Amino acid sequence: MALPINIEELVHGKTIEWERLEFKKGWNPEVIVRSMCAFANDLNNWGGGYIIVGVNEDEGQPILPPEGLPQDELDRIQKKIVELGNRIIPSYFPIVQPYFLNGKHILVLWCPSGDNRPYSAPDSLGKEGGRLNSYVRLGAASVIAKGETLRRLQELTARIPFDDRMNNQATIEDFNLGLIREYLQEVKSDLFNESDRMPLMDLCRAMYIVKGPIEHVRPVNVGLLFFSLTPERFFSRAWIELVVHKDDSGRGFEEFYFKP
Repeated sequence: MALPINIEELVHGKTIEWERLEFKKGWNPEVIVRSMCAFANDLNNWGGGYIIVGVNEDEGQPILPPEGLPQDELDRIQKKIVELGNRIIPSYFPIVQPYFLNGKHILVLWCPSGDNRPYSAPDSLGKEGGRLNSYVRLGAASVIAKGETLRRLQELTARIPFDDRMNNQATIEDFNLGLIREYLQEVKSDLFNESDRMPLMDLCRAMYIVKGPIEHVRPVNVGLLFFSLTPERFFSRAWIELVVHKDDSGRGFEEFYFKP
């Protein structure tokens, strides 16, 4: 299943901040499991990040064309990523998608912020298992959380950002499929071509705009703000107001309201 983002723009940093991107020339599981853990902990509430395997980097910038990965290794690596997810405590699994970019095969790991922070990952994948550490992103690096940084991370345990909270007043029927597909087309996501054949539930799960078990699936707030025709039903004054002042006195002005 494609990711809800355009891969070319992702690699060039046009849609995601560089701090949320990590490029890896080849497959290095010990390094990658730490980055998975760091993005899951999402210390700055950026929404996680992306690990792009098969693309070399120079001071955080991608070197293109990509180095690529052997096609016959892609399936093995994806299975290994599941193993890595089980080595993180508590378990954490990114969304993995292979792509063909500039004639080369690459893997993109989408690592959203986790719901069960803080996460810890081993510093070694040897038989002994390695010591567990909580990793976070500082700039473009994944580092062990210590001192004040570790305290900040531990405080996030019971704190879920407003955007990612489930909204129990809404249901999946409050999403407008047209708005969702319009967005996917605008960002040039490969998911757009699949979206007309997917059940709405599967599409929403792929975009991480719903949460909960199958018997109690609910939209998250950011999904309602983006893809509901009537977001003001759930959020007071959920529209844009623009005031244009005609002079410095403030007496003459025009007001404009922008709603879905």
